[in-house]
Amino acid sequence: MFRLIAALSAFAMFTTPALAQCGGGFSQFVQGLKTEAVQQGHAPATVDRFFAGVRKDPKVIQADRAQGVFQLDFTSFARRLISQNRINAGVANGRKYDAVFDRIERDYGISRGVLLAFWAFETDYGAFQGDFNTLNALATLSHDCRRPELFRPQIFAALTLFGQGDFDPARTTGAWAGEIGMVQMLPGDILENGVDGDGDGHVRLKSSAPDALMSGAKMLRHLGWRANEPWLQEIIVPAQMDWSKTGLRTVMTPSEWETLGVRPRSGRWLTTLPASVIIPQGRKGPAFLAYPNFNVYFEWNQSFTYVLTAAYFANRLEGAPVFNAGDPEPGLSGDQMKQLQQKLGARGYDVGDVDGILGAKSREAVQAVQQELGLPADAWPTPALLNRL
Repeated sequence: MFRLIAALSAFAMFTTPALAQCGGGFSQFVQGLKTEAVQQGHAPATVDRFFAGVRKDPKVIQADRAQGVFQLDFTSFARRLISQNRINAGVANGRKYDAVFDRIERDYGISRGVLLAFWAFETDYGAFQGDFNTLNALATLSHDCRRPELFRPQIFAALTLFGQGDFDPARTTGAWAGEIGMVQMLPGDILENGVDGDGDGHVRLKSSAPDALMSGAKMLRHLGWRANEPWLQEIIVPAQMDWSKTGLRTVMTPSEWETLGVRPRSGRWLTTLPASVIIPQGRKGPAFLAYPNFNVYFEWNQSFTYVLTAAYFANRLEGAPVFNAGDPEPGLSGDQMKQLQQKLGARGYDVGDVDGILGAKSREAVQAVQQELGLPADAWPTPALLNRL
């Protein structure tokens, strides 16, 4: 299960000065939530019913601490997530809900492959939506002092859904991080972007594919998706170029990239929009051109590897060939990556958390130190770079 991270600024109405409260006794913590809920205008009787059975779930904390899958490189990660069965099921679901996808494309300008890929990765097209009690998960993560500002507002969003008849605190289940339904949306996202796609008067993301798909599409548009524009295109890069220009910080038009020797793997450029060259495993591995919509994926999930895999799978579901894996140099193990992050930090580079994951900050730091050392600055950490440091 993958955690959906959406922008929370839209949910400021659920926040108060007590937002950062966390830790301490759990019962006292819940009492604080109840007090805050009443202050927000919820009826005391409703608040009491909502929080009646809430409890701390230690399995949620265990799941939060164990996300080792994101230590995989892009090729390994993509091969793990993308199977022929998932492709076949995606094609079948595209046909089954053809009218829904037509509506999404008409109303939101989002290609069906994009939603199908999220649907596949988040819940295997609704088959595995998670069995964590959602209220317990949100309360546990809010009580934990790592990221209360993310999860505490979602409790009050869930309370509002409860008042609308669309959340059952005892029975609503989902992912360990509080996401609900076939495309895994947080309660605040459901309030902001939920769509009654099947016309039954309710937003049921767990049981209604039209509701889930339409809601996911609306949220993507809310997060900045640009209608009827591409998101990713596979490319071929030359043997030699200025590798420091690769990565999401550099944006040029496809024709400008072409002057550097970059070209589409097949066909022609999808658009003239400015884009970035991304080489997730260095200059000898897979290569893609990322258009503006690619950045919206990071509002859904902040893992670079997940985002790239989801964007590529969307293309694959729409007929793109298997990507060319190339022959990248061997990467680092999780422990080696932690060593590299520590060494980069000691040199003054900001790598974020020392977690063994090649995230955005670590990639930027790797690229910067490669430039400093006169190495090809392709942002791909190798044992040779670790030894050099």
